[in-house]
Amino acid sequence: MKFDVQGNGPAITLTVKEKKLDSAVAGELKGEFLILCTPKVKTLTVELGEVEFCDSSGLSALLIADRKMKEHGGKVRLLNVRKKVMSLLKISMLDRVFEIEDTPVKKTRSAR
Repeated sequence: MKFDVQGNGPAITLTVKEKKLDSAVAGELKGEFLILCTPKVKTLTVELGEVEFCDSSGLSALLIADRKMKEHGGKVRLLNVRKKVMSLLKISMLDRVFEIEDTPVKKTRSAR
């Protein structure tokens, strides 16, 4: 699984660099969440901008992160969730569990 972790201390961002969040990568993601979700971390942000597909295994991994963070009063934020993944979160009512945010896309000016 390809991912990037940034930050330390109270705020960590894990950027998933996969198109699919499914059973092929969920086990490794769960393991990474277990490593990252320590009492010193208050906010774990999971950047999902590249994720186009998520199944129940992917949701399970995200829920493990949420459970581990809540054990010590922390929270999980999902960032840049694509439309198909958001639909799954809404159907499963997990949009009520996670704090979900979008970051504005930086506009670049074209040369004339």
